[in-house]
Amino acid sequence: MSERWFDEAAGPVVRPYAMTRGRTRCSPEAARLDLIALVIARTAGTGAGSRHEDDLHDPALTPEHVDIVRMCRRSPLSVAELATDLDVPVGIVRVLVGDLLDAGLVRVSRPVPPAELPDENILREVINGLRAL
Repeated sequence: MSERWFDEAAGPVVRPYAMTRGRTRCSPEAARLDLIALVIARTAGTGAGSRHEDDLHDPALTPEHVDIVRMCRRSPLSVAELATDLDVPVGIVRVLVGDLLDAGLVRVSRPVPPAELPDENILREVINGLRAL
């Protein structure tokens, strides 16, 4: 039987809650993921923190987990870019990235919060102090 009961406009056959095994919350580490946080796959190699392709054959990983790791091996991607590329909601990506963080397959580079950026006046004083030397 070659007919399908759905078409391309029907969307994904797997519903988002199934991708996360019904979870709507992620680990505390992933809960703070900003949309512009960069997800970076742990690289294959021999050094500390290295990961191998065999790690992606873990039965606990869904195809979406594997897709995220493979996409981030090519180049770091933001959480928003991953959601767009996978065509799933951002909340789902946060849960999936949280799983990958817990498994040690990815790391996340978070943007510097505005409260932690140096004050412009302090920078001016430092520059003036350097000029005075």
